[in-house]
Amino acid sequence: MPKTALITGITGQDGSYLAELLLEKGYDVHGIVRRSSTFNTDRIEHIYKDPHESNAKLHLHYGDLTDGQNLTNLVLDAEPDEIYNLGAQSHVRVSFDAPAYTVQVVGVGALNVLEAARQLNKKKEVRVYQASSSEMFGDVIETPQTEKTPFQPQSPYACAKVYAFHQTVNYRQGYDMFATNGILFNHESPRRGETFVTRKITRAATRIKLGLQEKLYLGNLDAKRDWGYAKDYVEGMWMMLQHDKPDDFVLATGETQTIRQFLDYTFGHLDLDWNKYVEIDPRYFRPTEVDLLLGDPSKAKNELGWAAKTSCKELAELMVDHDLELARQEATQKSLMS
Repeated sequence: MPKTALITGITGQDGSYLAELLLEKGYDVHGIVRRSSTFNTDRIEHIYKDPHESNAKLHLHYGDLTDGQNLTNLVLDAEPDEIYNLGAQSHVRVSFDAPAYTVQVVGVGALNVLEAARQLNKKKEVRVYQASSSEMFGDVIETPQTEKTPFQPQSPYACAKVYAFHQTVNYRQGYDMFATNGILFNHESPRRGETFVTRKITRAATRIKLGLQEKLYLGNLDAKRDWGYAKDYVEGMWMMLQHDKPDDFVLATGETQTIRQFLDYTFGHLDLDWNKYVEIDPRYFRPTEVDLLLGDPSKAKNELGWAAKTSCKELAELMVDHDLELARQEATQKSLMS
């Protein structure tokens, strides 16, 4: 019998890569998507077959992390072997503008997932992966950060993630559930949303290269991040739920770069000097900034056999190559319309 997995946030960057991975491994995959007036399934269109086909392995359901009863019904109907909670309002800067909504989706949403899993656990064992974040470390008190580093959250998003982390531990200990936290450091890809700084940079650089854009406006260029490739990181998520016991793991590259360095990689791949095109805009500074995030993935390497495979420079270049093709399509369309 193939395993069954349920993914919240399946239409996001991580959800789409995880769905691909699980389908390759023979899973039946159920995904929860929010109802909206427009389709938001672009990242999974290539793997989504007609649900009425007999060989369909990917099944989508309307739902919302803030609706606990609906979530429980979906879990009890699908009876998954594994649940991956990747759904979130995941933009840190936006969490300052919409703090209550962020806490509801990220914090209470995670609690709803755990409670739904607890109900299913009465019938069969279900393993739960909670997407935790390096943002929880916030104003860090030690570098690099490990699974034992205290949390000092610096945003409504990070505070909500800390709540979700501790609820996951509580359900693991209180109900003897297989519930695991993956503390993932920044992970990017060509599927990253265009409001996130790495994708904002690669999209702008390729458009500048083709004369479609003149300037790129950014905030703090000195912030340091541990950037990896999302496709590598979803494999680590899966490995956590195959482990012999539930635990918490940091996934990171163990290396850090500033936004300036990411600009170097991106514009350098296009033979451009970013200093000519980038301007600082105070609107993009956070009310409280997280200056340095650097993860120690030793535990994941030793216990899971996981390691990041893609360097930050390689990541930037593959994102540029993807976005250059998008810019070329845009330029072609513009020329046809003129």
